[in-house]
Parts: sequence; C-alpha cells; structure tokens
Amino acid sequence: MTDNELLLAISKILDPVREDILELRNDVQGLKGDMQELKDDVQELKGDVQKLKGDVQKLKGDVQELKDDVQELKGDVQGLKGDVQELKDDVQELKVRVKKIELTQENLILPRLNTIESCYTSTFSRYRDSVETYEAMKQDLSVIKNVVAEHSDKLQKIS
Repeated sequence: MTDNELLLAISKILDPVREDILELRNDVQGLKGDMQELKDDVQELKGDVQKLKGDVQKLKGDVQELKDDVQELKGDVQGLKGDVQELKDDVQELKVRVKKIELTQENLILPRLNTIESCYTSTFSRYRDSVETYEAMKQDLSVIKNVVAEHSDKLQKIS
C-alpha cells in the first residue's frame, strides 16, 4: 500500500470519528447552553429562596408576637375568671341578704305598716267627721257673733 492509499484508508476510518467529534461538539455546545440556562434558573431560585427566607423570618416574628398576645390574653382571662368568681360570691351573699330583708319586711315591717295604716285611716275618719262638724260650728259661731253684736247694740241703746 502506498502512502496515499494508507492516508486515504486512515481518512476513511477517521471520517466517522470526525463526524462523531463534530456531533459531540454540537452536543457539548447544547449542553453548555442548557447548563447556562440551569445556572440562570438556579440563580433565580436562589433569589426566590432568599425572599422566602425573609418571609419565613417575618412570619416567625409574627407568630412569636401572636404567641405573646395569646399568653397575655390567657393571663387576662385568668384574671377575669377570678373576677367572675368574686362576683358570683358577691351575688350569693347578696341573695342571702335580700332573703333576710324580704323576711324582715314580711315579718316586721309590713305588720307595723298595716298597724300604722289602720291608725291613720281611723284618725283620718275621725278628723274628717270633725272637720265637717267644725265647719258647722264655725257657721254657728259666726251667727252667734252676729246675734251677740246685735244684742250688744240693742243693750247699748237701752242703757
């Protein structure tokens, strides 16, 4: 075989390898483009993750604030429960006192008021009758004064 033939045979053998290398180069170029796209996507995801971290941090703060508020409310509710219990005790005491007052009114005050009322009513009846008699007496007295005045005049004239 001659050199040319040998070169031609080597060339025939290397042609498919060249084509494969070209194809590999194109594939590598495509992979480089895909890799750059992935890098951009990863960079964008990093930004999104950073933003999410900030949001999560803010939410943690808000949750902590809510926990503090709930704790404060629990304390307030405990205080209110104590106040309500105190009010219940006071109401119970008031019920007992009102019952005593009702019994006192029923057993002592009302009978005495009834006695006072009956005395007042009888006294009123007597005075009403006396007022009517008083008016009649007043008229009679007025008539007597007039008669005495007339008689005095007559006696003056006679003497």
